[in-house]
Amino acid sequence: MRAYRTLFAVPLALALAACGAGGDGGASDDGGRPAGNTVRGATVTVADSGLGSILVDGQGRTLYAFTKDKDTSGSCGAECVAVWPALTGSAPAGAGRGVRRDLLGEEKRTGGAVHVTYGEWPLYYYVGDAAAGDVNGQGLDGEWFAVSPDGKLVRATP
Repeated sequence: MRAYRTLFAVPLALALAACGAGGDGGASDDGGRPAGNTVRGATVTVADSGLGSILVDGQGRTLYAFTKDKDTSGSCGAECVAVWPALTGSAPAGAGRGVRRDLLGEEKRTGGAVHVTYGEWPLYYYVGDAAAGDVNGQGLDGEWFAVSPDGKLVRATP
């Protein structure tokens, strides 16, 4: 029974930490604080990874898309967002190196925040990615994938 509680408590603690007390999921800001707080304006850029060129935030954290999202409309509910925090900001996102500005957009959320989108995909983090360059969420459940600079899902494995 003790092992069961431990197996349950660790993912729960990660999920709660990802939610943060002050936001609905989101980007790291320039102060290096982890995802979970809405920032003024997130930056999306491109980085090279074991998957090839993928979208990352301004801190180098991998951004993912959920295959159940349709036409830039997020379908990741509260339990989902606890593990997959949305990239949000209080202002439109900036286009960093390698990002096509015409693919960068937003979906309005309650409370005035904007969920950053790229092509047809709302963007998310994965709480299992501890550092810049991690791609631990890649391919999870066959529904979560990194996004390439052309707006397509990267289906490769790391």
